[in-house]
Amino acid sequence: MKRIFAVVAVLLFSSLFIISGCSSKRVAVADKPLQEKPADTGKTTAGKQTPATTSTKETVTDKVITAKAQPSDSDAAFEEIKSALKDIYFDFDKYDINEAAKPLVKQAAAALSKDSRIKVIIEGHCDERGTNEYNLSLGEKRAFAVKEYLLSLGIPSSRIQTVSYGEEKPVCTESTEECWAKNRRAHFVLVKEK
Repeated sequence: MKRIFAVVAVLLFSSLFIISGCSSKRVAVADKPLQEKPADTGKTTAGKQTPATTSTKETVTDKVITAKAQPSDSDAAFEEIKSALKDIYFDFDKYDINEAAKPLVKQAAAALSKDSRIKVIIEGHCDERGTNEYNLSLGEKRAFAVKEYLLSLGIPSSRIQTVSYGEEKPVCTESTEECWAKNRRAHFVLVKEK
């Protein structure tokens, strides 16, 4: 849907540039399918008469093209990274990463290293046992433990934030050991830089 909107927007702006008499070079750079038309019209030579101005316009336009062309690639990369990030589960009243969870953190680090523009928030969660204050503190320690492991695997701290929800956001609400185990976790939330 975003790609269709971008194409319609580019075509609309291209029409306005053509009608207002702007150089065809700018139109050609803005939309790749239109590049063939300006080459045939011979108007590109007029744009080359003032190299400093043309160079500046091309650079600005190239940045816009990059921003418009990347969303589909960026969205695909975002979804690929998101699918690679699995919740990290903890033992009761613990915040150290157990041996079973270490491969999941390594997988998360490998995924995050694919795109440096994507940041992550690590949420620390607990089961319902214990006081709210204790669970907030334990959730913070769980999120921080995962962050520290990611840092040791080469992910920069500038790309990682932590937050604790304690027992406030359970994924399971039954009072059983199986349910409590699902709530003792660190959860990854991805954030795209704009």
